[in-house]
Amino acid sequence: MKAAVMEKAGAPLVIHDVAIAEPGPREVRVRTAAVGLCHSDLHMMQGTYPLPLPAVLGHEVSGVVEAVGTQVSGLKAGDHVVGCLSVYCGHCSVCASGHQVLCQNPEVKLPPGKANRLRLAGNPLSQVFNLSGFAEEILVHENALVKIRDDMPLDRAALLGCAVITGTGAVFHSAKVPPGSTVVVVGCGGVGLSVINGAVIAGASRVIAVDMLPAKLELARKFGATDVVNAGDGDPVAQVMQLTGGGAEFAFECIGLKQTAEQCYAMLAPGGTATVIGLFRPDARIELPALDFLKEKRIQGSFMGSNRLSLDIPRLVELYMQGKLLLDDLISQRISLEDINEGFIAMQSGSVARSVITFPGVGGL
Repeated sequence: MKAAVMEKAGAPLVIHDVAIAEPGPREVRVRTAAVGLCHSDLHMMQGTYPLPLPAVLGHEVSGVVEAVGTQVSGLKAGDHVVGCLSVYCGHCSVCASGHQVLCQNPEVKLPPGKANRLRLAGNPLSQVFNLSGFAEEILVHENALVKIRDDMPLDRAALLGCAVITGTGAVFHSAKVPPGSTVVVVGCGGVGLSVINGAVIAGASRVIAVDMLPAKLELARKFGATDVVNAGDGDPVAQVMQLTGGGAEFAFECIGLKQTAEQCYAMLAPGGTATVIGLFRPDARIELPALDFLKEKRIQGSFMGSNRLSLDIPRLVELYMQGKLLLDDLISQRISLEDINEGFIAMQSGSVARSVITFPGVGGL
């Protein structure tokens, strides 16, 4: 099969013929239909998060089941599925406590280079995030997949596995935004737009989008933002405070920068909650004014939207089918696997919300 391989940090990905193993116990092989390009992949490519090389990235993926191994239950050949990096075991103490998204059990969540599912010229390739979706096929643990209805378009379904479940989950699960709330979203990429969409679905009365690119702010309006703030036109904190008359009840950081995380906290009204979603550099530190804690302002993290994978993805599919989840508008361009490097260049330019690699002929695409 063809796969885009990361050979070294800072270099373009290279298309190679890669061998994929047969499914073992509780493993499923999937023919890839679509895979989104995510900033997390870009961070890996740039060497921000080192990993054993060569490797295959890609984790926002959908496809059709080709074959299943022994002990697999609930999935069969022909099923349409969405993959997600928050694979879980289902029986450790973390899963039993209701936080399966934080499961680290090595029987399902293997570090890069340990899975031995992919090979290039006879040598092992690192499977990143236990998925490696930048390939014509993937081989994963069954708990990394969720079956979806067959009439859900698979190019849009791929986005559910990362950007959408992360953004909407941060609203629904991490922050638990109630109807009538005032929400500010800093960063209007794929995740930020999903936060905006989720806040609208949750019934927020006011959603303020903050970004430096006018095109992204215009797209934010399409996703339901009631107000937009261009951070390049002056202090965004002051602009939000003026718009809200004293701060927002909820703020979401969707970039992964020290400055924007601190700004989100500063944008809160007393008693407000800032939820940090963006992926930071490993050495990043955030500084906050201590006296603001006396105002009962809170800051918290959210990983993959605190998701319950097997429940959330089918529900998100239904929201899309009802016209409430705006996945069509989230896709800026559809590209081939061979155009993957151009897709990442477009991401860095800020000209796209989401680029999706599609594999024609798979699952109706």
